[in-house]
Amino acid sequence: MTAADLKDTDKQAAPAPGIAKALAFLRREDILSLPDGKYEIDGERVFALVQRYATAAAGAPKFEAHRKYIDVQFIAAGAETIGWAPLDRMKVTEAYDAGKDLCFGSVAAGEWSPVVLRAGQLAILYPEDAHAPKLAAGVPGAVMKVVVKVAVFV
Repeated sequence: MTAADLKDTDKQAAPAPGIAKALAFLRREDILSLPDGKYEIDGERVFALVQRYATAAAGAPKFEAHRKYIDVQFIAAGAETIGWAPLDRMKVTEAYDAGKDLCFGSVAAGEWSPVVLRAGQLAILYPEDAHAPKLAAGVPGAVMKVVVKVAVFV
């Protein structure tokens, strides 16, 4: 997992081609005006999902993991906490669905870390990262998030 300000990503580890395409999309000047929905960047190899929602209290967060895609989760507006843990700490509660590239699970309290992201910040989550998105950063609030899905073998 990597967490950073979008403006600093070029100065950090050199991104793979698919990640570079994701970052270029996130730097669009019109990012805040994009309607919710799916945006193709490089076919099914790299695409974005724009979404707006209200975050929720953490409670017992529902973790998820992917095998085929890396998630680049960018907070365009608002703030959000993403729970993070190494995948081997996640107890699978809903088996992997290859069609959705998704499985769900739980991570014991004290075995996961909260990652707070504010507007302009992102997290890059790899298949080895279990994560619980949509958690409140303090109190629940409105968020605009863009999740760019990058195929692992781009």
